Amino acid sequence: MTPFFSLVLGVLITLVLVAMKSRFVGFRTQRPADLADRGPRFDLRTHLSGPILCEGVIYGPTGRVTSRFTAEMEGVWDGNTGVLKERFRYDSGRMQDREWRLFLSNDGTIRAEADDVVGPGQGRAEGPGVLLNYRIKLDEEAGGHVLNVTDWMYLMENGTIMNRSQFTKFGITVAELVATMRRVPA
Repeated sequence: MTPFFSLVLGVLITLVLVAMKSRFVGFRTQRPADLADRGPRFDLRTHLSGPILCEGVIYGPTGRVTSRFTAEMEGVWDGNTGVLKERFRYDSGRMQDREWRLFLSNDGTIRAEADDVVGPGQGRAEGPGVLLNYRIKLDEEAGGHVLNVTDWMYLMENGTIMNRSQFTKFGITVAELVATMRRVPA
């Protein structure tokens, strides 16, 4: 076998292994059904209702912290339709507002819309977990890119929601967000 052929074969094997890992192992391979038999049950109408405080960190593609933020959220529901308003304050001083429009089906599926989301987001609530997949268009200050988002929220026993999101472009993870959400006591 020639050195060139060995190199090409090595690159091909590496690409196949990377593709298999992203398809069969890791964060994006989780499914809502994996959490179906666990508790407590995450009901968006209950747990994303009223005032909520969110605190989080954003990691860049190298795994280093690129930003920290806090957010004040307010969820209002009318049956299976909800609005979640978010106001983010980043450690840079930048502010960002987002308004999610959430539509729940009785079978646990979720449709989510926001002005910076390209097309509707699709998701599912099952057991203590909520999965939401969507495409987000970053503002021009952040580059204006459209990223694919896999967003998981996990309800903890004490009512805190743990949020982990991965942002990808061309299948490559370019950012990750980890945050907590806690209802503000009355």
